[in-house]
Amino acid sequence: MEQPRRITDSFPRRRRRGPGRPPGRLKDKKDKDKKDKVQLKVRDCPRAPSQPPPDPALLEMLRRFDLSWEYGPCTGITRLQRWERAHELGLSPPGPIRDALLEHRDNPDVTY
Repeated sequence: MEQPRRITDSFPRRRRRGPGRPPGRLKDKKDKDKKDKVQLKVRDCPRAPSQPPPDPALLEMLRRFDLSWEYGPCTGITRLQRWERAHELGLSPPGPIRDALLEHRDNPDVTY
């Protein structure tokens, strides 16, 4: 009588590591030198200017606009495009939303 096959039977067997054996291979000095060079390159790059986080009340207002189905679906378009589409369809989207979107046009937290 033959035992039923297991899904693990189709994969090659690997040796288990012993308790004193470290995982992976040991890094040699060349790898360490490459890592240092990469870190220097990253540190030398100028950072993009960070924008202050938007007001939590503004984000809450935008979240409510996102979750409101009366202005149509919101997938694949920006909030401003959704507002304009709702306005063209006569759905009367809130005006403060458009004002906030135009004011914070460069901030991705507000735009998307």
